Order: sequence, then C-alpha cells, then structure tokens
Amino acid sequence: MVAIHWLVAFVVFGLFALGAWMVDLTYYSEWYKTGPDIHRSVGVLLFFLMLFRVVWKFANTGPRPVPSHKRWETVAAHAAHGVLYVLLFIAMVSGYLISTADGSAISVFGWFDVPSVTGQIKGMEDVAGSVHYWSTLGILILAVIHALGALKHHFLDRDETLTRMLGH
Repeated sequence: MVAIHWLVAFVVFGLFALGAWMVDLTYYSEWYKTGPDIHRSVGVLLFFLMLFRVVWKFANTGPRPVPSHKRWETVAAHAAHGVLYVLLFIAMVSGYLISTADGSAISVFGWFDVPSVTGQIKGMEDVAGSVHYWSTLGILILAVIHALGALKHHFLDRDETLTRMLGH
C-alpha cells in the first residue's frame, strides 16, 4: 500500500504540473492535443487506482498510530486523508465532466474509451472547470501540509512516521 501512496502522490503532482502547463498552450503547439490527451488518460487510470485504494482501505486495517502522537494529530491526519480522498474524486469526476461535456468519449491511450454519461450539456465544462480548478488547488495545498506534517514528525518529534510512510 505504501507504493500506491507514493504512486498516487507522484501522479497527482504530475497531473497538476501538466494541467497548469497545458492551459497556456496555443492551437499551433504540437502539445495542444497531446497534453490534454495524456492528462485525461492518466486521470482515468488514477480514478481506477483510487477506487482500488478505497476498496483496499475498507477491507484492510491500516497501521496503528504512533503511540507518541497526540490525539489531535491522529484526528487531524485522518481528517486530512478523508478530505484528500474526497477532493481527488471531485477533481477526477469534474475532469471527466469537462472532457465529456460535448458528448464525446475519453480515449485512454487508445486502449479503451470511457463514454460520456451526460451527453451534450451546454456550459457544463465551465462549471466543471471551476470545480476542477479549485479541487486540484485544494489537493495541492493539503498535500503540502501533509508532507510538512510528516517532516515535522521526522525532524522535530523524531518519531517513525516518515520512515513508515517510506515503507521502512
């Protein structure tokens, strides 16, 4: 499960960087179509990985909190993880709605297509785009806070929180 944690983190930051970069592409850029295609394809695959992760999380117990953690730290960590999961699914669903607002399917690297379930809905891409922007920004901010918390535990508290997150 540690590997999935880091894979999701890497993919989320990569998608954020790609998304931030591709919004400024011009029609004449060779990446104008390729960048969004990669972004959508990886986003769909991330959705399936996150579904697996949620099922796994409910079917298996996670590691017990480090005994030296204060109660508020444990509650805050669980709340942050919960909000991260919700924001990730909001970002992925809103990204799907942006891409399928015109009724077209999403081709995932040419391997398979994810059809539109909404058909054509005028203006949906604008609303979904706003939701996508704010949810991804929230993910980024919360992920940075999460990382800072792990560093705090490692360098200030000198406990094994970070080493457990690294799979040691």
